[in-house]
Amino acid sequence: MRISTAQYYGTQASDYQRNFNKAVATASEASSLQRINTAADDPIGAGRLLQLGQQAAMLDQYKTNVNTTKSALTVQESTLESITTALSRAKELALAANNGTITDKDRQAYASELGEIQQQVLGLMNAKDADGNYLFSGSKTDTAPYSQNTDGTYTYNGDQTTINLGIGDGLTVGTNTTGWDAFQQTINTARTGVKMTAPAVDDGRVVLSNGTVGSEASYNAKFTSGQPYTVSFISSTQMQITDALGNDVTAEASKNGVISNTSGSNQSFSFRGVDMKLNINLKEGDTNPDAVIAGHSFQLAVSPDTFTTTRSPGNASTAVITGSTITDQAAYTAAFPQGGAVLKFTSATDFDLYAAPVTADSKPVSSGTVVGGNATAAGVTFALGNTPATGDQFSIQPNNHQTQNILDTLGQMIGALKTPIDGDPVAKQKLQGAMEAGLGNIDAATNQIGTAVTLIGARGQALDMQSVTNDSLSTANTTTQGSIRDSDPAEVMTRLTLQQTMLQAAQLAFSKISQLGLFNKI
Repeated sequence: MRISTAQYYGTQASDYQRNFNKAVATASEASSLQRINTAADDPIGAGRLLQLGQQAAMLDQYKTNVNTTKSALTVQESTLESITTALSRAKELALAANNGTITDKDRQAYASELGEIQQQVLGLMNAKDADGNYLFSGSKTDTAPYSQNTDGTYTYNGDQTTINLGIGDGLTVGTNTTGWDAFQQTINTARTGVKMTAPAVDDGRVVLSNGTVGSEASYNAKFTSGQPYTVSFISSTQMQITDALGNDVTAEASKNGVISNTSGSNQSFSFRGVDMKLNINLKEGDTNPDAVIAGHSFQLAVSPDTFTTTRSPGNASTAVITGSTITDQAAYTAAFPQGGAVLKFTSATDFDLYAAPVTADSKPVSSGTVVGGNATAAGVTFALGNTPATGDQFSIQPNNHQTQNILDTLGQMIGALKTPIDGDPVAKQKLQGAMEAGLGNIDAATNQIGTAVTLIGARGQALDMQSVTNDSLSTANTTTQGSIRDSDPAEVMTRLTLQQTMLQAAQLAFSKISQLGLFNKI
């Protein structure tokens, strides 16, 4: 077989170029100590590195989310603990103010300090984070959670949305605590009320408190189904309780309804989960206690729903709703939207009631005509001040008093303390009942906040555990990437030395063989 000179030169040049390229690549690898610099170096390895890079980026994002969430939860926890501290001071003041020996002037001072605490708590509930976002508004981070209504009560303006961030594969954690969960769902222990039914004019001899819920289970299981109750005093030492159907349920009251006729005594009894206070106030000349106490009676029932009404800023008239009263309980229960309603006037006298929010497809749940300055819809009568115009709207929010935020509780306590009672034992006894109800609600609010803090702690533990897992995954990811991408320095240098030696040998051989031509022999 004969090989031409041109053929030989071509083959040698090609082999030399290929080996030279390998040597250059190996030299580059030795310089960077990375085996894969382009996908052409190792297509399979490059694909695996791409997947690992995506995982590393995700783990970095998870780490950022964990740190962000930890920071947010720390601020929320600190704020909630500050509110708890303020409520602890409010409780101390309430206990001191509930002392029967202090004067109206003392109570005014306590009311003033409670007012300062209320404003402090309001400020903490409306606190912002470092970015200017409200902590407890849910997803409405640019809206203050609480605002005061014209009647002095407070409304929650946020929502119930939990903002979640991913902290691991398929794992998210809530970064916020809503005011709805921390404050708005506080059990209202003062949601029952009494009304004297006999005698027609209160003589002050028998004072029965509105009561506080002492056992939620008993209250829900028994009290609500049997109300309204009639509490009758058949003597100065015995009372009788009958339910709405007239059944005698006195046996379910502590001591079977036996009371003391000691004048001025602050007595306690429980009935179906409700704790009551009773005072007997005999007057000078009452030599026969049975004669003056027997015949007193009260109606004991769940506090009726109340309503917060707000006129639309765009209303053409100056009409306002001055009062709201349930006038037909059956119609109210059956038809009134418990999530909120909108009263819309189609003329100066005609109106429709819609479930909120009103949309283009909304249909009224009740319609009517104004009679005597009152608009009655779905069992509720709204008293109107001034004449409404066509298109006027009013937002209506019902309150069933099952829950109550602490701002409203403090407001009620402040109002009770500001009421003069010196020299009036009956008024003093009623104040004590109001303060005890407030104390019960402060305890309930503290428990609710404590639950929120516990949930924050649980999320913090989850973050710590997942952070450890993410760190382990990140370490494994880095190790795996290194095993695929990085070179063994000793192996690379050995290979580079071999390739350089082979290039030198090829050069020397080419030089020698190229001198074997015929022209060199002439």
